[in-house]
Amino acid sequence: MRRLMRALASAVLLGIVSAGVAWAGTDSFAPPDWDAQIKLAEAQDKNPDPKIVEVDITARVADVQVAPGQTVHAWTYNGGIPGPLIRAHVGDRVIVHFTNDLPEPTTIHWHGVRVPIEMDGVPDISQPEMKRGDTFTYDFVVRDAGLFWYHPHVMSAAQVGFGLYGALLVEDPNDGVGVADELTIVLSDIGFDSKGALESPDSGGPAGMVFGREGEYILANGKIMPTLRARSGAPQRWRIVNAAKSRFFLLDLGGQPFRVIGSDGGLQETPTTVERLLITPGERADVIVTPTVPKSGTLKLRSLLYNRGYGSVEYRNVENVLAIAFTDQPTLPKPTLPAVHRDIVAPSIDGATKVDVVLTLTPAGADGKSEFHVNGVPFWKAQPYMATVGETQIWTVKNDTKFAHPFHLHGFFFLPLDEKLQPIRPMAWKDTLDVPIDGTIRFLVVFDERPGMWMFHCHILDHADGGLMGHVHLSPAPTEAARKDDPTRRLDVR
Repeated sequence: MRRLMRALASAVLLGIVSAGVAWAGTDSFAPPDWDAQIKLAEAQDKNPDPKIVEVDITARVADVQVAPGQTVHAWTYNGGIPGPLIRAHVGDRVIVHFTNDLPEPTTIHWHGVRVPIEMDGVPDISQPEMKRGDTFTYDFVVRDAGLFWYHPHVMSAAQVGFGLYGALLVEDPNDGVGVADELTIVLSDIGFDSKGALESPDSGGPAGMVFGREGEYILANGKIMPTLRARSGAPQRWRIVNAAKSRFFLLDLGGQPFRVIGSDGGLQETPTTVERLLITPGERADVIVTPTVPKSGTLKLRSLLYNRGYGSVEYRNVENVLAIAFTDQPTLPKPTLPAVHRDIVAPSIDGATKVDVVLTLTPAGADGKSEFHVNGVPFWKAQPYMATVGETQIWTVKNDTKFAHPFHLHGFFFLPLDEKLQPIRPMAWKDTLDVPIDGTIRFLVVFDERPGMWMFHCHILDHADGGLMGHVHLSPAPTEAARKDDPTRRLDVR
């Protein structure tokens, strides 16, 4: 009888295996300490309220080991590269007590987060720049699930290049993704010499600005070529942000697919599968990977060459990002993952205001310097673009340069459109979108709230410093403006 029961059990198990494996999102298949080399340090929440995340962050210079025997004298948040991961849930209030202990002024911008204008971290617009010893409290509610990040907006190219960036992960426990083994990956690069001294932020002179400077060393969560451990065939959820100031990452996992489930603004409408994953500076990707052991035994995540402009592919090599080492467990049968879906309703384009933007680059003058222009002028000569709360706009951004430009809008998500002004499927909310060489993008944005002066710029930060930046002056709706001018408003009680 026991033999019969064993045979029946084996037959049932064989049937399950042959049909694929489904499991609950609480099932982990990762070996112990699978992410020990790469796991991010997390900010310590000092508030006992479960709906409030309250942390301390200090910007300071510190020695950071990026690989055995390799230390860089970096600019850091709380002494590390990247800064600490801030973890919250949708609807939480986030309070960050920030102190500047750097030799230069700075701020923090919360990239992709729909914050009040006072919390946006742009000096002389949303707050004064913070000198050494200054403190500022950032206080806002996170309303959207997704991976966001934080970085300075003073001397942005220099300070981000020196190591100032960190991730903010806003989770939705009901997202239905169903993969327990999760990892947040901050991709970046940095330049330093044999003594650990940082590369000058103006290296290469005017030509360096035009190209967009890249650091010699690629970092994954602050490490040069760290190693993950995995069981072959076990799924992992990677939330990835490109925090490099100029470098594009065209990711390849030995030809194994990336199942893309989300982007800048959280989950997308439906998943897509790609063999190579492009993430431009400022962008994020939410992907499921199922690493399978190759014949070599070790799998490498690599960044392939991508043409973002002259100098980006010439005389260069494919770069290693991280390695995956496999346990000796048998390969897990192909899993049946939950279908990930998000209902996204495209706003109507009826009556939308058309905004045309052309990006250009002036020829080098006698001094060897060039300028990037937005509609014919660099940002220091530009007038703001106008919008009113409640207004829908369709932006057409044309790139007349020989360099790609990741276009980032502060404070608001937008919906990419095709040439017929229809939403590109699957729909996904974005705040950063690449404008390829000699290419054009179109997107729809609803300025539904939060009047103020909102920045837009190329997230190749050298390009932004070189002129490719502007502002949207978002005015209150007429009724709101009239209400603000009404002296009886002082008696309002809400």
